[in-house]
Amino acid sequence: MPPDPQSPIKLAILDDYQRIASKHFDSLKPNFEITTFPDTLPPYNDPSTSEDVKNQLVERLKPFTIISSMRERTPFPASLLERLPNLQLLLNTARRNKGIDMEAAKKLGVIVTGTSGKPKRGPDSTTQHTIALILGIARNVAWDDKVVKEGGWQTTLATGLSEKTLGTVGLGKLGTSVAKIMHLAFGMKIIAWSSNLTQEAADQQARDNGLATEDEDGEKIFRVVSKEELFSTADVVSVHLVLGDRSRGIIGEKDLDLMKKTALFVNTSRGPLVQQDALLSALQKGKIRGAALDVFDLEPLPEDSQWRSIKWGEEGRSQVLLSPHMGYGEEASCSAGTDTFVLESLVRYDTRRGKRCCREMHHVTSRKLYELAVIASTSSSRTIIWSSIQ
Repeated sequence: MPPDPQSPIKLAILDDYQRIASKHFDSLKPNFEITTFPDTLPPYNDPSTSEDVKNQLVERLKPFTIISSMRERTPFPASLLERLPNLQLLLNTARRNKGIDMEAAKKLGVIVTGTSGKPKRGPDSTTQHTIALILGIARNVAWDDKVVKEGGWQTTLATGLSEKTLGTVGLGKLGTSVAKIMHLAFGMKIIAWSSNLTQEAADQQARDNGLATEDEDGEKIFRVVSKEELFSTADVVSVHLVLGDRSRGIIGEKDLDLMKKTALFVNTSRGPLVQQDALLSALQKGKIRGAALDVFDLEPLPEDSQWRSIKWGEEGRSQVLLSPHMGYGEEASCSAGTDTFVLESLVRYDTRRGKRCCREMHHVTSRKLYELAVIASTSSSRTIIWSSIQ
């Protein structure tokens, strides 16, 4: 049943960890009744999520006609969507979201939209975070900070990166961005692998990023190697793949066993790309020097997660540097995605009686419940309509 056009539209803002949503969405009042949630309940479709927690999530979301979710923090599988009878519009601050069952949304008549920012100069936030993690684990930043604050001084030596080898698993936009900076700034040699990567494609990536394809000795700037060679020769392995059915668990025990004792492993892509038990085991046994991780199988990490509780860097264990999936979490990036919906009035809501949802929009009536308007010419972001009611 459509909501009463005389009542405010119920809008939920999910996963607002930094509590930044209010200043963006307050302009929608009083036509909208806005509720923000600064926490995230465990994923509905995770095998470890109990029925009680699933029901809590349903009860939390059931009242809302519109839900705005932050990237992939809250998945929307079919089994959850089917239990949200009031949901008609699902907004997401990402270009693509594997956590939303698009077929189920279409079947249920739920419109799904996403956003992507316009290209900007300089490295994106995930590239910056990846390099911060590489430097952080190589230079012992977190460890030394802890030692100094506890009254100690120098306890271990850093790992230099100059003229070492960076192995990037995936050479798309992010992999190339990280590789370019590490090559130019630190003189690192770059090797790359993915299941479909060719040397021709790697050469084109170099050219597209203003690099030569070969150095003065005739060696490829981005050299494509086998998976085995990458893991066995790289001093730093950095993961830059899109998560999908083919790539899930693509890095396992066999690959990690090939790594040098002195090597570093970095993942800012998606946790499930790596077999977590294999990675935990390798690090607990101290098989490599260390790992820096921004992503995990289950997010947020449970309080009893081994990633939290193990005393990393002690008793022969590898050093581990963790961050809470902050690769995109900078103020400008998060604000741009939110402003897409509010300040640029990208969503028109129509309850068949001509009710406006945004102050700037002229009121409209149509046979649809919702109409999506894209204002791309002057916006810093744009709306992508993934699914719509015909």
